[in-house]
Amino acid sequence: MARLRPGRTCRTPNSQAWARYSQSKPRKNYIRALPHTSIQIFDMGKDNAEYTTKLMLETMQPIQLRSNALEAARRVANQHLEADIPLGYYLKLLVYPHNVIREHKMAAGAGADRVSRGMSLAFGRPISVAARLRRNQAVLMVKTKTENKDAAINALKRASAKLSGTYKVRLEAAA
Repeated sequence: MARLRPGRTCRTPNSQAWARYSQSKPRKNYIRALPHTSIQIFDMGKDNAEYTTKLMLETMQPIQLRSNALEAARRVANQHLEADIPLGYYLKLLVYPHNVIREHKMAAGAGADRVSRGMSLAFGRPISVAARLRRNQAVLMVKTKTENKDAAINALKRASAKLSGTYKVRLEAAA
């Protein structure tokens, strides 16, 4: 199924967050049915204590990222790390999509004015979930040995191409 609206329509976190979903008190929910997240796995690779380098992919502005964009970035980073340094890395997705994105679908075409109710009761239906990120917040983390640093930087740059916004790779010593 194709997306009705592109990701640029909901990437700025300027509206109020709607994340209220309760398992124990379902009548108190703002959102009746929570959309599923597209993210499959959060930890990939092998976590060793002998890794000496830690690289972080950080955002350079406040942004809101959908779960399908985060999953695409995770997949491409894992694919390139697995091809370049198999079992020589640990990749972790550091954010979780909590914010519920809503859409008020409007009828278009001939006779739409008789079908649609306009903007009355325009709360919208939940269509997706997104993660809200602050400036300089890390999205992905890679731990590896120092000799594999270039492959990890390349993988994080390829992952940032799947995400909207601008990103930087920060290098630090693994603790």
